[in-house]
Amino acid sequence: MQSLRSEFLLDPDIIFLNHGSFGATPRPVFESYQRWQRVLEREPVDFLGRKATELLPESRTVLADYLGAQVDNLVYVTNATTGINIVAHSIDLNPGDEVLSTDHEYGAMDRTWRFLSRKRGFKYVNYTISIPVTSQDEFVKQFWAQVTPATRVIYLSHITSPTAMILPIEAITQRAREAGILTVIDGAHAPGQIPLSLDAIGADFYVGNLHKWLCAPKGSAFLYARPEVQALIEPLIIGWGVENENPASSNFVNMLEMNGTRDIAAFLAVADAVRFLKEHDWPSVRASCHQLAQKTRQEIMRLSGLPALYPDSPAWYAQMGTAPLPAETEVSSLSQRLFHEFHIEIPIPIWAGHKLVRFSLQAYNSEEDVDQLIRALKQLI
Repeated sequence: MQSLRSEFLLDPDIIFLNHGSFGATPRPVFESYQRWQRVLEREPVDFLGRKATELLPESRTVLADYLGAQVDNLVYVTNATTGINIVAHSIDLNPGDEVLSTDHEYGAMDRTWRFLSRKRGFKYVNYTISIPVTSQDEFVKQFWAQVTPATRVIYLSHITSPTAMILPIEAITQRAREAGILTVIDGAHAPGQIPLSLDAIGADFYVGNLHKWLCAPKGSAFLYARPEVQALIEPLIIGWGVENENPASSNFVNMLEMNGTRDIAAFLAVADAVRFLKEHDWPSVRASCHQLAQKTRQEIMRLSGLPALYPDSPAWYAQMGTAPLPAETEVSSLSQRLFHEFHIEIPIPIWAGHKLVRFSLQAYNSEEDVDQLIRALKQLI
């Protein structure tokens, strides 16, 4: 794979192996983003008061086509955390109800569900998945065994944040639908990193970031809801979208899209991000990045001598992966030294007692980036 480093605005002195945290936006997409901001400032009333109602659906149409969804089944939000909060606050959960999840979920979302569980009295269950994971069938069997008559909602990450593991959500959403259980999928890391067809996945609610692997500007994400469950959604912010009878959009879109003055430039630049990926043969980019991720994982495991958390297969991880570190590793010191001494930006998370390296490979990375990481780890561990 030829590196697309020149297409990004990243500091050339930093080895950036942390695309998974906030992403990075290519130059042409960022230029589009700034162009929309200048258009806004040139005539704010015309842009926000008249044109936005046409521009946003046009951008959403491009995104919906990319995601395999109907345009009125998704709406822009600023980040995945906001989208999950909208859903979690909307579902009527009471004492005696349960929300079933795993111990691989993103910390901010765990806090969201726990906060609401304390307020409303329902139970939030983080089931501990046995490690190492062996097969998708075993994962589904193990997880589904935790479903009880009280389970009202299943909340899962499509790609987990701390462990970078792709979960077999399609099988779980199908079983949940048959059992009358709502499914809420956190796809923060999925759009752009793995192929998606939201209608085929079958989740009731699916939230995804666009500023990460789709390479759109910061402040762009989406909330998808099946038509059958859209009536459950209540906006966190009550604005002009409530009681709005705009026939061009669904009530679901109207309620969430019209929520006061805001900079919509990031949403409008999403179409350019989709175009950028298509122009650069992104399936091939993803495949090459997975090969780099595979090499990174194998080299770190060879160095540490520790077993992996999940199988070495694109079914379990894509452009982002993890590898365990020795128990005696001083995480804070390692992270700081990697950055300050070797100019390597990479997270060293602690998850369930495991000390990990979480590496994210994107179109701007090269084998030399990986080699420098391995040389640094050999010296520091």
